[in-house]
Amino acid sequence: MRLLERIFDLAIIGGGVNGCGIARDAVGRGNTVFLCEMNDLASGTSSWSTKLVHGGLRYLEYYEFRLVREALIEREILWGIAPHIIRPLRFVLPHHAGLRPAWLLRLGLFLYDHIGGRHLLPATRSVDLGRDEVGKPLIPNRYARAFEYSDCFVDDARLVVLNARDAADKGAEIRTRTRATDIKQSDGIWTVSMLNTLTGERSQIQAKALVNAGGPWVEDVLGRGAGVNAKAKVRLVQGSHIVVRKLYDHDRAYMFQNADGRIIFVIPYQDDFTLIGTTDRDYDGDPAKVKATAEEIQYLCTAASEYLAKPVTPKDVVWTYSGVRPLYDDGASEAKAATRDYVFELDTPGGVPLLSIYGGKITTYRRLAEEALERLAPYLRSAKAREGWTGKWPLPGGDMGVSDVDGLIAELQRGYPFLSHEHARRLARAYGTRASKLLGDAKSAADMGQAFGATLTEREVRYLMAHEWAVTAEDVVWRRSKLGLRLSADEISALNDWIATHAVPQSPLLEAGGRS
Repeated sequence: MRLLERIFDLAIIGGGVNGCGIARDAVGRGNTVFLCEMNDLASGTSSWSTKLVHGGLRYLEYYEFRLVREALIEREILWGIAPHIIRPLRFVLPHHAGLRPAWLLRLGLFLYDHIGGRHLLPATRSVDLGRDEVGKPLIPNRYARAFEYSDCFVDDARLVVLNARDAADKGAEIRTRTRATDIKQSDGIWTVSMLNTLTGERSQIQAKALVNAGGPWVEDVLGRGAGVNAKAKVRLVQGSHIVVRKLYDHDRAYMFQNADGRIIFVIPYQDDFTLIGTTDRDYDGDPAKVKATAEEIQYLCTAASEYLAKPVTPKDVVWTYSGVRPLYDDGASEAKAATRDYVFELDTPGGVPLLSIYGGKITTYRRLAEEALERLAPYLRSAKAREGWTGKWPLPGGDMGVSDVDGLIAELQRGYPFLSHEHARRLARAYGTRASKLLGDAKSAADMGQAFGATLTEREVRYLMAHEWAVTAEDVVWRRSKLGLRLSADEISALNDWIATHAVPQSPLLEAGGRS
């Protein structure tokens, strides 16, 4: 058993968006921070979202005005610090006779436009579906009018990784593939025992305060010896999505109302595809084994086909994904009505703080981190210093204006003429200004090393392994990118084989990912 010599100010269990967001904020305030994640970063709930930074229009129906307002304010803040992975997206909400009346939609969108500090995103407009191009993909003559409003699209898994990267750049220790097996407190200190799931090596760290950001496993983490009986309960809600080939040519998304009161989104995705989701159903089982069911796939196809002129069928589906949202159990009778707000439970067994997080959503992760540190302020040094800094300091690669991505693409093509526009665009949208760090001194395509397909090269994979904690082909093609949609099974297998022969074994006592 190996033990790190120093005692951290804060240890975090869980490498999803909440854990990584807290790590970034805490280290930026001058605290020493340690984070462990049992799998890959964003391998749980945080990479299986609908990919939206949004206020949550439908939550207004449940009178969650504070949550919606906070989320609406966060949209433009997050867009400002990460314009490479977050972009504005216009949503078309057709009026469906017999469901929510038009006056209610108009009222909801008026609130949506005015309660959340919207400055850059365009306002809502009314649409004549018989005249506007957004009406063309819809069933003719069934829907006459719609409302078009603004939200943002986000690469969710990259948002998590970039928070971890910034935390590590500022001195945090980030351990992936490291499972917390035992949690004990004595003499005013937490001791966390861990198992490296790749090497089998065991280690320990000590910390003055502990955050349980285990997501769907939040209660499981508490059961590892923390000495805490949780008062709050987690409600696991399954959300599944389907991806089909591109359904229409314009760049807007749709929000469709269903007769059961739920809504689904239909979103342009990865240039050549369309994303449809999500479902809401209670889940009972191992969160690691969740999969989209045939029933859910059919539900999404049927819901989309209620609006689209060309019906969507299960045979059109090229990929599915499913995640379990760890919502706070507020006793709501239906999963769709369960609160998306976050709840903290602060316990101090033996006088040592343990903060457990229930619920939350990607859009409000940054505010959640700020509030978590406010709760822990009495136990942390510099807890108030630089408060609010995470909304002003760009995430790695995001040090540019919100309208500068096209300029960056052109700059990459000038500096690296061998890049196709498609390749330069993908790198700019994934890495922002750090794309040039990845490309380095490459003068030709040959300098990029082995080509794995779909513009993925050896140089990029090496960068992801060295700086973004990628360990497997799955990490690379489904979380650091979505190139799995374009690569064949044989190409992904060849990438896995390459990684297996080029991986450098990591000691759990070395920072997994290096400094950049």
